[in-house]
Amino acid sequence: MPTTGEPTGERTSEPGTRAPAALAVSGVLALAAGAILILLLQFLPPTSEISPLRRTISEYALTANKWMFDIAVVLVAAGSALLFALHLLRRALPVPALVAGALWTVSLLVIVAFPKTNWAVGPSAGGTLHRVASVIGFVCLPIGLLLAARTTFTVARWRRAARILAVASLGWFAVILGAVAVSLAAGGHWWEVIPLGLVERLMALTELLAIATLAGPLLRSAR
Repeated sequence: MPTTGEPTGERTSEPGTRAPAALAVSGVLALAAGAILILLLQFLPPTSEISPLRRTISEYALTANKWMFDIAVVLVAAGSALLFALHLLRRALPVPALVAGALWTVSLLVIVAFPKTNWAVGPSAGGTLHRVASVIGFVCLPIGLLLAARTTFTVARWRRAARILAVASLGWFAVILGAVAVSLAAGGHWWEVIPLGLVERLMALTELLAIATLAGPLLRSAR
C-alpha cells in the first residue's frame, strides 16, 4: 500500500477548478430554469391564449403573468453573466467578446424594465427601448460567441458547437430581416410575412443553447 505522501496514480481535480465548474453548472441551471418558465407561460392562463406562432415572447409581459416572464428573463441574464464572468476570470475571453456578452446581458434587463409596446394603448418610449434592446441582444450574443470561440473553447467539439449555434442564431435573425425586406418591396406588415413568434422562439432557444456551451470548457477543466 502506498505510504502517506506517495502518489496513488489517481488524478483528482484541484479545489480551484471545482469551484468554477460548480458555478458553471449553476449558470446552466439558471438558463434552463428561465427557459422552462417561458415554456410554462404557454400553458398557463391567461398567456396560454397567446399564439406561439404569431406572437412574440415579450407579449407575455403584457399580461397578469408578467412576474413569471420577468423572473425567467432575469434568470437567463444571471446565468449568462455568470458564464461570461467565469471565462473572464480564466483570462480566456477577448475584450470584444466580453463587450458583446455584457450588451446581451444588459439588453435582457432592459427588456424586463421596459415591456414591449402595447398597441392597444399606443406607441411608447419604453416600447421603443424594448425593441432596440431586443435587436442588440439577439445580435450581440452570437457575435460574442464567435469572437470568443478561438480562445475560450480549447476542445474542438465545443468550439464547433458554439460556432454552429452562433451562426444559426444569426440565421434566424436574417429570416426576420428578410421578412422586413419583403414587406418593403411588396407592401404589408413584415411581421405577417413569417410566423414571427415561432422564428423568435427558435432563435431564443438556439441562443440559450449557444450560451450553455460556455460551460463545457469549465466542466472539462475540473475533470
